[in-house]
Amino acid sequence: MREKCSAGVVCVLTALLAALLTGCTQQPAAGRESGDGPRATGSVAPSATRTSGFGAVFLAVDECSSFGKASFTEVPCTSERAAARVVARHDGTTADGPPCPATTDFVLHISEQSRLSDEDGDGAVHQGYACMRNLEPPHPGDPGGGGGPRTIVGDCVYGSGDGQVRETACDGAGARKPQYQVVKAVAERTQCPLSTALYVQLGGARPVGCARPL
Repeated sequence: MREKCSAGVVCVLTALLAALLTGCTQQPAAGRESGDGPRATGSVAPSATRTSGFGAVFLAVDECSSFGKASFTEVPCTSERAAARVVARHDGTTADGPPCPATTDFVLHISEQSRLSDEDGDGAVHQGYACMRNLEPPHPGDPGGGGGPRTIVGDCVYGSGDGQVRETACDGAGARKPQYQVVKAVAERTQCPLSTALYVQLGGARPVGCARPL
């Protein structure tokens, strides 16, 4: 687990695919919780062009976006340009809304657009966010994939200093080798296995990730 705007354009903020998780052996680490942890914030916004005829909601569930160096555009999922599919779509911000599905690859933050500025004439676009899944591998949101907006069971991390950790690919393909792997998600630290060496904050109903050394 990346802003241009012009008339008729909806700006989107993508999630950072590798964001800060904090952790120590005494307290849970800050992870990618509620679908918008540290990896899903602070990014620069590519633009998303609203295309008429794709439905009442821009980037609704099961719609697709293209990838580009400067912009994301809503396109038919059958298009050769289609690169990622919306697996969940919510209004508001990720801080206040529901979390993205666990294996979300990245998050698009969609800025609000008024009806008056909508040149297509198909209505206003409300502030929201779209949880995206790549149509083809790689899938950084998968367990051990080294990315995505959430930390989940199977993910690996390494110490980045000052009691903090970052996620990295479990297979060692990332820039840093994995040092710990989250093997279980529990409600409280006391429920972690005795082999737990690090507690990682996951968010949700089972917010504590029990990580063992590799």
